[in-house]
Amino acid sequence: MTRTTPRQTTTGWIPLAVLATAQFLVVLSTSIVNVALPQIRAGLDLSDTGQAWTVNAYVLVFGALLLPGGRAGDVYGLRRVFLLGISLFALSCLGAAGAPTASVLIACRAVQGIGAALLAPTALALVLTLYPESERRGTTLGVWGAVSGAGGAAGVLLSGLLTSLFGWRAVFVVMVPLALAVLVATWLLVGADRPRGGSLDAPGAVTVAAGLVALTYGLSGPWPLAVIGLALLGLFVVLQRRAVDPLLPARMRVVAGPNVLMALLGAVWLGLFYFLPLYQQRTLGYSPLEAGLTQLPLALLITLSSWITGRVSGRAVLPVGLLVLAAGLAWLSRTPADGTFPVDLLGPTLLIGIGLGVAFVRLTAMSATGVPAADSGLAGGLVNATRQIGGAIGLSFLTLLPSFGAAFLACAALALLISVLSTRKA
Repeated sequence: MTRTTPRQTTTGWIPLAVLATAQFLVVLSTSIVNVALPQIRAGLDLSDTGQAWTVNAYVLVFGALLLPGGRAGDVYGLRRVFLLGISLFALSCLGAAGAPTASVLIACRAVQGIGAALLAPTALALVLTLYPESERRGTTLGVWGAVSGAGGAAGVLLSGLLTSLFGWRAVFVVMVPLALAVLVATWLLVGADRPRGGSLDAPGAVTVAAGLVALTYGLSGPWPLAVIGLALLGLFVVLQRRAVDPLLPARMRVVAGPNVLMALLGAVWLGLFYFLPLYQQRTLGYSPLEAGLTQLPLALLITLSSWITGRVSGRAVLPVGLLVLAAGLAWLSRTPADGTFPVDLLGPTLLIGIGLGVAFVRLTAMSATGVPAADSGLAGGLVNATRQIGGAIGLSFLTLLPSFGAAFLACAALALLISVLSTRKA
C-alpha cells in the first residue's frame, strides 16, 4: 500500500512551526540537563554512575530506537506514531519533574528517549511530505536546521536560567506544556496519512537497538560490552540481507554518505555543548545563569545562518561553512584560565554558530535526497540516529582527552575532516 500525502486542514507555515517545535524539544532534552546536573546530584543524592545515566538513559535509548521509530511511521502511519511519541514525551517529562528518587528519574529519562525516537523521525517525514514543492523545501529545511542546531545552545541557556531561578525540576516542567501544545496542534492541523502497510522488522529492530546501546555504553564503560555491541550490529547486517521487509533496505545506500557526515557532525555538536558549559563553570567560575546567558549569541547565530542557508544554493556552501566551524572551534581551544566572554568566547561562538547552522541544513537536505516517499520516516530516523549515535560515540572518545582545549581542538579537526569529505557530496 502506498502512502498518500497527509490531508492539510490549514494552509501556510503553521504545521511547520508545530512540527519544528517538536524537533526543538527533542534536541533541547539532550542538553538541558547538563547545567542542572550539579543540582540534580545534590537533590537526589546521585552517585557518579547515576549522574552519568541521567544523560545516557535518554541519549542511548533515543539513538538506539530511531531506526525502528522511523520505520514504524512508514508502516503504521506517520501522524499516528508521531502522536504516540509526543504523548510519551510529555508524560515522561512530567514524571521526571516529580521524580522522588534517582531510579525514577533515570527510568523517566529512558521513556523520554522512547518518545523522542518515535516523534523525531516522523516529524521530519511529515514536514517533507507536507511541503514537497522545491521552492518551499529550502525554507522548511532552513527552519529545521535552525531548531536542530539552536536546540543545543538553548538547552544550556534555559537550563542555566531555570536552575538558578526555580531549581532543577523546572528544566523538565518547562517541556510539558510545550509538548502538550504540540500534541493538540498536530491533532488539529495535520491530517492523517495512509500507512504504507507491511510489517516492522522485529529481529532487525532488536539487534540494532541492543547493538547500538551496548557499543556506545561499552566505549565509556566495560569494554566487553562494546565487543558485544559490534557482534550484534554484525548480526543485524546479516539479518537485513535475509529479511523480506528489512528495517534498513539496500536502497537507502543512496544517503549513506550524508549520514556518515552527519555522524561526524554529531560528535562535534555533542562535544561542544558538553564541554563548553563545563569550561565556563569549572575554569572561568561562571554560575549556571551566566553559563546559560552566554549561549544566547551562539543560539541566535545558528538560527540566522540556518535560515539564510535554506535560501541559498551552491556546492561550496557546506564545505565553507564547515571551515568556519573548524576555525571557531580551534579559536575556542585556547581556553585561557583567565578568559573573558567578550575577548575569548564571543568571537569563537559566533563562528561556531554560523558553521553549525550551515552544516545542519545542508546535511539534513542531503540525507533526504533521492529517498522514496514510502521511506521518508526511515530517512528521518536514519539521519537523527547517525547524529545521535555519532555524538555518543564521539563524546566517549573526547572525554578521554586531557583538557577542555584538547577536546575543542579535536572537534575542530573533525569539522575540518567533514569539510574535506563534503566536497565530494555537497
